[in-house]
Amino acid sequence: MSEVSAPSMLSPRVLIPFMLTGTIWGSTWFVITGQISDVPAAWGVFYRFMLATPALFVLAVVMGNRLKLNRPEHLLALGVGIAQFSGNFLFVYHAESHITSGIVAVMFALLMVPNAIFAKIFIGETVEGGFIGGSLVAIAGVAMLLVHEWNAAPLGGPHGANVGLGIVLAIGGMLAASIANVVQANPTGRGVPMVSFLAWAMVYGLAFDLVYAFLTEGPPQVPGAWQFWAGTAYLAIIGSVVTFPLHYNLVREIGAGKTAYNGIVTVCVAMLLSTLFEGFVWDALSATGMALALAGMGLALRSKQRR
Repeated sequence: MSEVSAPSMLSPRVLIPFMLTGTIWGSTWFVITGQISDVPAAWGVFYRFMLATPALFVLAVVMGNRLKLNRPEHLLALGVGIAQFSGNFLFVYHAESHITSGIVAVMFALLMVPNAIFAKIFIGETVEGGFIGGSLVAIAGVAMLLVHEWNAAPLGGPHGANVGLGIVLAIGGMLAASIANVVQANPTGRGVPMVSFLAWAMVYGLAFDLVYAFLTEGPPQVPGAWQFWAGTAYLAIIGSVVTFPLHYNLVREIGAGKTAYNGIVTVCVAMLLSTLFEGFVWDALSATGMALALAGMGLALRSKQRR
């Protein structure tokens, strides 16, 4: 099979959604912390996609996309929905109960590593050595940030215990998101209009979220504060309906590994908000770690990726 070069990162059809999704998702990490302060994380995830799912179907209809899926397409949507809109978000929301949103965002910037591995396994993407080298530098930087967070242990409990759990949960979320990122780009997924596919995937994820929330947290807890619902609407419409179609189209355009590097933008926005509103305190260790993480992501981004 001949190799096909991905579109240039500087082309508007790549650069605009790349920057837009990174910026929006950089803000959503912080908004999530407000959601989980009012309701259990499981119900917070459910309410987010309760609002996002019908909006995504409306968008599909407006775009003239077909809504009917065949059996293989529904099965793929089921898998992606449970991985992306249940597993990923349930892990993330619970992780942010233990570590600051900026650190979770930095960890998710390493999504390019499992993305590249799973893309190699499932859809035959390959990357050059520069990607591997840059990823190793980025991992070293993120490790330094996690050591800083472990030492600070800002949310109490035995020293480092909550932070350790938060790290494990964030890794679980990252792996779930990576699987969803990659498998949707297979030939079956490519045959379905993106918005229609994501709408059905979100239906399946929403159903799983509802069952999980009932089993783990009991009956729904419905906040009355308008701030909660304003934040949930932002996460649902801007952070989900707008960004996920753009994100998954990028995966199909430039590959899963390079798409994950919109994490550079996400990290910058998320760490700025974490510093301003969550009391994240910089020191030599965290500053060096952040510099290495960004430098490593930049090096890997320069490498070529082919399908």
